Amino acid sequence: MTASVETMSSSPTTVKALTSAKGVEAWHVESDVVPLIAVSFIFEGGSAHDPADKPGVAQMLARLLDEGAGEYDSDAFQERLAAHAIELSFNAGNDALGGSLKTLVKHADEAFELLRVALAEPRFDQDSIERVRAQTIAGLKYQQNDPGVMATRRFFEEGFAGHPYGRPTSGTPESVAAITRDDLIAMHRSIIARGRVKVAVVGAISGDNLSVLLDKVFGSLPDAKPLGIIEPASLQKLGSRIVVDLDVPQSVIRFGMNGIAWRDPGFIPAYVLNHILGGGAFTSRLFQEVREKRGLAYSVGTSLVSYRSASMTWGYTATKNERVVEALDVIADEMAKLTSEGPSDEELQKAKDYLIGSYALGFDTSTKIAHTLAQIAFEGLGIDYIARRNGLVGAVTQADIRRAAERIFGDGRMFTVIAGRPTGV
Repeated sequence: MTASVETMSSSPTTVKALTSAKGVEAWHVESDVVPLIAVSFIFEGGSAHDPADKPGVAQMLARLLDEGAGEYDSDAFQERLAAHAIELSFNAGNDALGGSLKTLVKHADEAFELLRVALAEPRFDQDSIERVRAQTIAGLKYQQNDPGVMATRRFFEEGFAGHPYGRPTSGTPESVAAITRDDLIAMHRSIIARGRVKVAVVGAISGDNLSVLLDKVFGSLPDAKPLGIIEPASLQKLGSRIVVDLDVPQSVIRFGMNGIAWRDPGFIPAYVLNHILGGGAFTSRLFQEVREKRGLAYSVGTSLVSYRSASMTWGYTATKNERVVEALDVIADEMAKLTSEGPSDEELQKAKDYLIGSYALGFDTSTKIAHTLAQIAFEGLGIDYIARRNGLVGAVTQADIRRAAERIFGDGRMFTVIAGRPTGV
């Protein structure tokens, strides 16, 4: 039987917590508006658990899960998906390996069976491994001279030196070349397990029918064994600037400072603060001061980065070599002003109004809803988070913003990586 608990009705969508006969837990939104089913799932464990000398295993695993499984080789598996208009994909990040499935209701049995074999019985045929390896290495070599990629990679190498988050999630040409089939099998066994997955399903399927399919896909996976511990980390080298020498007329800049994790009670004020500083596209302070008033850059922005074992505020821009110092000074000045003065009351209200009003836009497709729900479940925010979220944003005060600014900006020191030939740095 299916056990379920319904969330508050004030949510943009009604979510039920479902537990299948075999104990698989999922969040479920039943909707008959269109005859589709969208599934999003996230397994704990990702690139941070790659072997230290072989970064790229988790991402290569994700790319190979739909390259043949069970009785189907790569071509046959893709043909089965195409014949039934089934969309199936996998991805890997630092902390998780996840994926999504979308299918017409009439093809649900076939879609969930293909998902089952992809997760439980990937073939890892050598020809598929070599093809994906070649594609990955070609992509990495193509990016080697990209200033943005080089700046980002150096930022993480230095900012999280000696920590798994400092390793390139896609690997290097050398590390990807060294990955073996045994490495992929070991990673698969360590991550793809029941009890380690968060599942969200949206669409025209009843709870009872979904329960049967969940047991079929996830209920037969092996029990999870403990993953290696990823020690807590914080961004290093605050106050320092590193130049990656490139003979280009424009420097690409990556900068970072302290952050607040999504699971932290102080996250929502930090989220509003980030919107004001650099997350609000055309309305943010950095956009106005760096681009509109001074013409220093075409784009500039910031975002909050929340990992399982670290958090930071991350920013980007690009400008002429001779104006790098000016751009960084403007960014630092705006951070200092927000720390000492805070935003105006009107600025704060406009930010909250936008963040509240735009939230529902993330729920306009079944796939978006499923993805958002799986992320919320993975972060452990509670099934009622969607219903609570706008109230939390609306309740943010000037004092909350000031506290968030003190935690994030602190004494104003940033860690900065510049790819180019900036003058005066």
